[in-house]
Amino acid sequence: MGLSDRLRRLVPSPVTGWDKRGGGGVLGVPIPQEWRGTSKQVCGLWPFSVGVGTPMVGVPFGRHLMTGNTVCFDPLSWFSEARLIANPSAFVLGLPGLGKSSSVRHLIMGLAARGVHSMILGDLKPDYVDLVRALGGQVIEIGRGRGTINPLDAGDVGRVIGKRSIGRALRKELVEDAHGRRLTMMSSLVQLARNAPPSDREDAILDRCLLVLDTNVSRTPVIGDVLDVIRQAPEPVRQVAIDRGDLDRYQDITESLEATLMSIVSGRFGDVFSGQTTVPMDLDRPVVFDVSSINENDKSLEAAALLCCWSYGFGQINVANALADAGLAARRHFLIVMDEIWRALRAGAGMVDRFDAITRLNRTTGTGQVMVTHTMKDLEALASEEDRAKARGFVERAGAVVAGGLPMSEMSSLTKAVSLSQAEQDMLASWQDPPAWDVTAGKETKPPGVGKFLIKVGGRPGIPVKATLTDSELSVNDTNKRWK
Repeated sequence: MGLSDRLRRLVPSPVTGWDKRGGGGVLGVPIPQEWRGTSKQVCGLWPFSVGVGTPMVGVPFGRHLMTGNTVCFDPLSWFSEARLIANPSAFVLGLPGLGKSSSVRHLIMGLAARGVHSMILGDLKPDYVDLVRALGGQVIEIGRGRGTINPLDAGDVGRVIGKRSIGRALRKELVEDAHGRRLTMMSSLVQLARNAPPSDREDAILDRCLLVLDTNVSRTPVIGDVLDVIRQAPEPVRQVAIDRGDLDRYQDITESLEATLMSIVSGRFGDVFSGQTTVPMDLDRPVVFDVSSINENDKSLEAAALLCCWSYGFGQINVANALADAGLAARRHFLIVMDEIWRALRAGAGMVDRFDAITRLNRTTGTGQVMVTHTMKDLEALASEEDRAKARGFVERAGAVVAGGLPMSEMSSLTKAVSLSQAEQDMLASWQDPPAWDVTAGKETKPPGVGKFLIKVGGRPGIPVKATLTDSELSVNDTNKRWK
C-alpha cells in the first residue's frame, strides 16, 4: 500500500498533493509569507514576477488579513484620486454586532481629517450622534416635541440667489431646483398621509400654490401658508383646479387636499412639519439628523422625516455647489451616510423610488455615499418585485461592496449583485460564527468576525481586511448603552 493510499484511509477529508504512484498527499499547504516594499527598497528585485498590492489612497481602513499590509479605503478617494471605482459609493452589509456601523464611523473620522464633512441624513438608532459631537458637528433633533423640519425649506437658496455674481442662468437653476424639491416633498407627504398619491389635479394645485407663495412671500413658506393660499382661492390656483368659474365647485375640488394638509400640520404627524426648521444646517461642519425619538412603529412619520432630511440635505449640497460654481466659495465634497436603509425603504410608499433617485445622482453632485444594511434579505423583503429589483440595483451600482460576516444562505442573493468566488463565500460565512464563552472571565469573547470585511470592486478579487479602532474611536462607538 502506497503512502497516498494510507493517507486516504487515515484522513477522510480530501488531501492536496500528487495522488499518483511515487507521490504523496498533504493535508494543507501553508500560505506563503508576503512582504511589501517600495521600488527603491527592493530595486534589485524589480520587476516582480508575481506581486500583490493593496490600495494606499484614502482613509487607512485596516490591515490585509493575509499579508498584514495597510489597506486604505473610502469611496471618495477611490473614485476621484485612485480611479479604482466608477461611482463614489459603497454598500456595507453584514450581520449585527460585527462592526458595520463602527467601520463607517471610522471612515467618517478619517474623511474629517481630509476635510470632507459627513452628513447623516436621518440617524434612526442613533449610532452617529456621539461621533458628530466629538468632531464638533451639528446634532439636529427631529421628532415630536424635539424639533421641527420645514418640508418647504430649500436651505440657503434665498441667500445665494440674492448674489449678483452667480449669474442669471445659475440663479434660474437654483430657483427651479428649490421649487421642484418643495413640490416633491408636498406630494410625498400627501401620499404618506393618505397611503395614496395625490391626483394630477391636486399636484397642479400644489404646484401653483407654491408659485404664488414664491411671488408674494419673502420668507421661507411653511405648509400652513399653502393651506392659506388654497383657502384664499386666487385666480392662478382656480385655473388649474378647473372649477369653471364656480367657487362652490372649487371648494369641493380642494376639500380633500385641504383636509390632508391639515392632518400633516396638526394631526398624525404632530408638530414635526408645522413650522420653520428649528436648527438650520451648517455646511461648514459634519451634521447628523437625529430622528431616533420617532417610534419605529410609526412608519408614516418615520418615512416623512427621512424624506425631509434627505431633501434638505441635498438641497444644501446644491447651494454649496452653486457657490463654488460662481467662485464665491471653495469646492467642497461631502459624504452622505444612510444606515439601516432597510427601515427607510420599508417606511412608506414611494421610499424606494426616492432612494433610487438619490443613489443615481450622487456622482454629479460631488458627493460620496455609504449605504448600510444587514443582509440582502432586507432588500428582498420589500413588498413588490419592482421595489426589490430597484433595491438590488443599489448594490449593483455601488462602487464598492464591503461585506462582513454573512450566513451561507445569503450567498445566492449576494452573488446575483456582486461576483464572489467560493473561497470568498466561505470566508464571509466563517466570519458570522458566534462568539465563544470565556470560562475564566465568565463572559463571551468577541465574535471571530468582528471588524473583518471583504472589499469587492466589480469582478476583481476581494480585499480581506481587519479594521481596528483606536482608543479615541472606541469612546464614540458604544451602540449598546441601553444595556448597561
